[in-house]
Amino acid sequence: MKKIWRCIAVLLSSAVISASLAGCGGEKVVTEHHQQTQISFSWWGNDTRNEYTLEAVHKFEELHPDIKVNCSYSEWSGYEARSHVRMVSNTEADVMQINFGWLTDHSPDGKGYYDLEQQKDVLDLSTFTDEYLEYGRMNGILNAVPIAMNTETIYINQTLYEKYGLDVPKTWDDFFAAAKVMKKDGVYPLAGAQKSMWLVLLAYAEQQNGKTLLNDDGSLRFEAEDFQIMLEEYREMVEAKVIPQVEYFVRTEIDNCNYAGAIAWVSDAANYFSPRIDAGDNIVVADYPNFDPEKSGVGWYAKPAQLYAVSKNTEQPREAAMLVDFLVNSREMALLQGVEKGIPLSSDAKKYMDEEGMLQGIQYEASQKMDADDNMLSMQPFLENADVIDAFMAECNEVLYDKASPETAAWKLYQAAKQAME
Repeated sequence: MKKIWRCIAVLLSSAVISASLAGCGGEKVVTEHHQQTQISFSWWGNDTRNEYTLEAVHKFEELHPDIKVNCSYSEWSGYEARSHVRMVSNTEADVMQINFGWLTDHSPDGKGYYDLEQQKDVLDLSTFTDEYLEYGRMNGILNAVPIAMNTETIYINQTLYEKYGLDVPKTWDDFFAAAKVMKKDGVYPLAGAQKSMWLVLLAYAEQQNGKTLLNDDGSLRFEAEDFQIMLEEYREMVEAKVIPQVEYFVRTEIDNCNYAGAIAWVSDAANYFSPRIDAGDNIVVADYPNFDPEKSGVGWYAKPAQLYAVSKNTEQPREAAMLVDFLVNSREMALLQGVEKGIPLSSDAKKYMDEEGMLQGIQYEASQKMDADDNMLSMQPFLENADVIDAFMAECNEVLYDKASPETAAWKLYQAAKQAME
């Protein structure tokens, strides 16, 4: 009888193992002795980014079969709002790709995200300089690890400019001169989305008035008259056909050669300009425009392209930190990601890419220009405050459509900025 029961037990055990080997879709998933630890991972991106990130996660799971990563991703539109809701409701993913400004939004005291230095045995932080890690610190606590550095950059279709007999612009006046030639064909010398235009016009105002938007302690330095410079320049650029109105900016117009130049992050260069590059056009990274062509541009700010953070509520901090380490330091991720998010800050990731000859292309060139600019400043999160940028665009339109004087609109923008500081 004992032999019969032993045989039945063996048969049952074999059946369970066979069922587990069948898995989903015919894939073999061995679960005899290991229960997988599950962690979640969220990010935003286009199809290209989603594809290589999913492939990287698959490689991570192959290296760590006892860890299962549940992925959540989407385009940027809507992702930011959903992420804020999840942070407030404590339903965020274990590992998150976050924007630089979210550190201030969700962790002003440094306790809004997990302290990554508690997992230094599985997350190698020695591949980053202290300067780069400082971007991820809040109140001295390492909340996030930056992936790459970023700045708004001017990209010019040199092929199209040369068609009109024009050189690549160096000064603000050069763009107005180009508009006089191009506007007969409905071509704009420059174009940009809302945040891009805000930061470009901020650079213009800082150059003209000789002071930064913020003081060193983060307090507001601009007065109403400083904001007025930005509003009036926006109106002049729109009326002179230097730029289309921000509301009418359509990125695919770059592909159609209706925009001869555009403002975009370093990390978006390939995404914006690959179609024209593939078509044979020469896309170049222009100098940061200034009033004096002999001077390097001032008023431009660099920040982390994105960062990886771990939820303060995670039940699996070790496994989450292991995934972060893989995403920023591994050869597998470095070769899959390339320069799509910018030039990686991890010395290991950069080494792997250099070995494969991957440090080249429009994004690498943009990154090199950013690194070489001695006047580049570190961006403070307030510069990306959505409420201030929305107020800026609203007042731009008030001035553009003569619904308010530049002085009145600038005063309202100044008040909105002060309120956002509170």
